Amino acid sequence: MTPDPAFHFEYEKSTDQLQLPLTTIKCHGRLTVNSAAELKNFVKPLIDAGGHHIVIDCSDLQLVDSSGLGTLVGLKVSAVNKGLVHLELVNLSSRVAELLKLTRLTDLLTK
Repeated sequence: MTPDPAFHFEYEKSTDQLQLPLTTIKCHGRLTVNSAAELKNFVKPLIDAGGHHIVIDCSDLQLVDSSGLGTLVGLKVSAVNKGLVHLELVNLSSRVAELLKLTRLTDLLTK
């Protein structure tokens, strides 16, 4: 699959209230079968490193298809299984919020 040209993200590194490394990732466009691997390939090494707080800002995410949703769930499960990693979605666009509500994934992905 080639990356979806309508999807991109930028990130910022800082520290959270507990002085843990914090990476905030602001996503733009459509998280689909063509772009999900791009996000996964960036976030997975952060999870594997452990001791990290990862925030995915979805305020400009216009669409998430089943592959994008599967990637987000997979990243969250990886973070939970790793232990010392906190991953959460914030600033959900109305479309993404509705998708998470319909799939009953809001609590899993936003806490």
